[in-house]
Amino acid sequence: MMISTDSQEHTAPAGKIMLVGIGPGSEAHMTNRARAAIIEADTVIGYVTYIKLVADLLEGKEVIRKSMTEELDRAVSALEAARAGKKVALISSGDAGVYGMAGPTYEVLFQAGWTPDDPVQVEIIPGASALNSCAALVGAPLTHDFCAISLSDLLTPWPTIARRLDAVAMADFVVALYNPKSGRRTRQIVEAQRLFLRHRAPETPVAIVKSAYRRREKIVFTTLDKMADADIGMLSTVLIGNSNTFVRHGLMVTPRGYANKYDLDQGGETREGEKRGRSLSTGLLGWLETLQAEHAEGLDFVTLAARHRLPVDYIRATLMEPLDAATAEDAQESEA
Repeated sequence: MMISTDSQEHTAPAGKIMLVGIGPGSEAHMTNRARAAIIEADTVIGYVTYIKLVADLLEGKEVIRKSMTEELDRAVSALEAARAGKKVALISSGDAGVYGMAGPTYEVLFQAGWTPDDPVQVEIIPGASALNSCAALVGAPLTHDFCAISLSDLLTPWPTIARRLDAVAMADFVVALYNPKSGRRTRQIVEAQRLFLRHRAPETPVAIVKSAYRRREKIVFTTLDKMADADIGMLSTVLIGNSNTFVRHGLMVTPRGYANKYDLDQGGETREGEKRGRSLSTGLLGWLETLQAEHAEGLDFVTLAARHRLPVDYIRATLMEPLDAATAEDAQESEA
């Protein structure tokens, strides 16, 4: 693949690359800016399936269709067209910066010697990613800490993916799995399930959303132990709940943690020992007091690390660092 690094040899006025996230694929969920960018573009480039999703906006435009594994070719084509003075809409489903075309495009641009001062302008136009779209269809599974992991090992070594899966499973994140399965990649979802079951209960809620907001949308609720048996493909996103996630009345919900501080059965009154607008009694300050007390009782660093499921060197460093004045004052105020 040859990329010209000499921007001076181009005499045509420089154009613009617009990295457009079109959202889940339905017209109603595309932003106004995304639609306007495609309309104003001279050239539209994208994966064939994504091109079909914006077909009504393509009249009179040059359209360059690429296959699934031709991301770098798309980026090179976009740069060449922009160097020729064209406005280019390089489209991604979801958000261009979330497993989309923003990353590979910048890699191609930098390799070609592009900088932000280059005559070719670059604009990223955000869109709703699959995790947002799928979450909206199944309830409120992402209202506490969550992360996204792609199971595609086309560009990422499997040991790297497996370490990430194991780490987030242990840390109790809600997880959105992208690219969970394809015709050729069928075992990855099984291995992901195996890693999660090391840390999560078999009955952990799982939602599988296929083609969110598109014609063949399909939603399945299942559990972690049955997840790998479900109908999953490349158009699916898998949402795995954390230890507090539940499904009720067909809705998957992850509590934010209000029940830790407030008695929801008593009109939202704060629980004993808690204060509105202050850290939990089991927050950092409370935990430090507990840790110091346990250490004073004779528990060593290794034992404390195992008890709290944290690294030994972190426990050691935390215990050896005294509370600063501001922290101590905050602790006293919390106890008042």
